[in-house]
Amino acid sequence: MPDIRQSVKEDRGILKKIQMIIPGFRGYRKKEDIKAADALLRIQMADRMRDVKTGIEESRRMLVENMMIDHVEQVGGIINKLMAVEGRVRHAEQGYSGFSPAIRIEEEELNRLYEYDFMMVQSINDLLRLSSELKNAIYANDNAKIHEQVDGLRANLNNFTRAFEERIPRIAGIYNMG
Repeated sequence: MPDIRQSVKEDRGILKKIQMIIPGFRGYRKKEDIKAADALLRIQMADRMRDVKTGIEESRRMLVENMMIDHVEQVGGIINKLMAVEGRVRHAEQGYSGFSPAIRIEEEELNRLYEYDFMMVQSINDLLRLSSELKNAIYANDNAKIHEQVDGLRANLNNFTRAFEERIPRIAGIYNMG
């Protein structure tokens, strides 16, 4: 995955380049670029989560068609949670915009947020892989493997959700370690 921050920087128009030169506007322009990069990242993460959901919906359909109803309810629960998490990711506050004035997030902290986001993107890739493995287990009619993949999907989705909920408080230094 290319660095979205670099893509935004490369896409600056002439007005943005001028603003980078004028004293006082440079910091503002950089923050606006960071917000734009953050919005692109959120959309990409949400789109990939939608892809995971589509794959798992296909698996649920396959379970029903093959009369393997033991796992249908669990897979349905994963789909419901994926839908909720996808919506939260897609509509999350961008960059620093959701903070109160008392909590100041500087560019360095925002860059650390993107490193944290990269871990979440890797987690989505794991969800995609597990979704594919679930389909393979259904094709093979391997009940133990289906159970293993469902558990893996659930655990990975819970880890992603926890990371998403904790990213801002951790980076902002307001996370309660207690």
